[in-house]
Amino acid sequence: MQIITKQQATRFILLKQGLIGTYRFTGKAGAYDYIRQAGCIQFDPVDVCGKNAELTLHSRVKGFKKSMLWELLYEDRKLIDYVDKELSIWPIEDWPYFAPFRERSCRMGDTFEGMQELKKEAIAYIKENGPVCSDTLPIEGEIYWHSSMHWSGNWHKKSQAARSVLEQLYTDGELIVHHKNGSRKYYDIAGKYLPAELLNIKSPCRTDLEFISWRVLRRIGAVGLLWDKNSTAFLGIDLKADLRKKVLSDLLADGKIQSVMVEGIKVPFYYLTEDEELMQETLDGSIDLKTRISFIAPLDPLLWDKALILALWNFRYSWEIYTPVEKRKYGYYTLPILYQDRFVGRIEAIPNRKEGVLRVNGLWWEPGIRRTKALNSALEKALSNFAKFNDCKTIVFNPEFNKM
Repeated sequence: MQIITKQQATRFILLKQGLIGTYRFTGKAGAYDYIRQAGCIQFDPVDVCGKNAELTLHSRVKGFKKSMLWELLYEDRKLIDYVDKELSIWPIEDWPYFAPFRERSCRMGDTFEGMQELKKEAIAYIKENGPVCSDTLPIEGEIYWHSSMHWSGNWHKKSQAARSVLEQLYTDGELIVHHKNGSRKYYDIAGKYLPAELLNIKSPCRTDLEFISWRVLRRIGAVGLLWDKNSTAFLGIDLKADLRKKVLSDLLADGKIQSVMVEGIKVPFYYLTEDEELMQETLDGSIDLKTRISFIAPLDPLLWDKALILALWNFRYSWEIYTPVEKRKYGYYTLPILYQDRFVGRIEAIPNRKEGVLRVNGLWWEPGIRRTKALNSALEKALSNFAKFNDCKTIVFNPEFNKM
């Protein structure tokens, strides 16, 4: 088995991700192309300096604007909000593959008393009145219910009936997210927006094993290079060690993935066979290390496996949004700073959109980072782009931190 260095491994991942050298993805078409490549990007409703999905695209799509993702989701209908790695955004063309999710949801929905009647009532109302949210659907009261997206035991909890029935119909596939207003989701009938031929296609995966293998393949493609370990990049896939090894072995035997060893790490790594040209470009040493800085989203595919990031880059990252203030080492919404092929620090930059000011509350450099003119110039450009992305014209630094 071929052995590569850690630097070659990290450069291959960044090349695959479109985070190194010249931008590979541009504009709305580039945003769509990247999501198709990744399979899915995670959605998180928290908007401190852009939502997670928007930040993921901003870091690697030249000229990306938040409106582009909205258009792809709710006007072009090329993308859809649905579960995958937690709540995600993925290409609508993958709808047939997720039939097992929808079938499971329907089975679980049948276990909740009164749910069938509520579903009929909700569907009738939406067909007559159009998109609704839990506040506008006129269904009162509470029921015992738990989302089958995250169903993990034989227990129900009491919840708002309107919200419960909408989420049940959504996971069943009868409704889709029509649009969002902030973090609030508005739902409408799936058949009004998804082509009939897509809704009627059976899953291309004939067995549960085929579906798991397809998802594992997709996650490898999303990160670029994944190891044979219990990885958080596989979150949402029921993948115990024996099954993981079988799936990887089968994908390798089928020629869908290739394996390499990384110096100093005892387990094999895998990448998509279709990325062989990128691997050879990496091994040839012909990668353009353009002086480019990117701020990486907390739930970016690059960070899906933080143990892998630590092993390859020697960079330890923890998202401290849910950490009590007194226990935070850095900040509430701190983003890793990627410069060329290295993680060089982290930043917390919070916009005040009303005043048009991007305030840099914190800027922490990794030990041993030399503050060269090229690095400072790249940071200045990245902050200028980040301010524009957040509708800000001015950048203000916390006096405790210097940009130079």
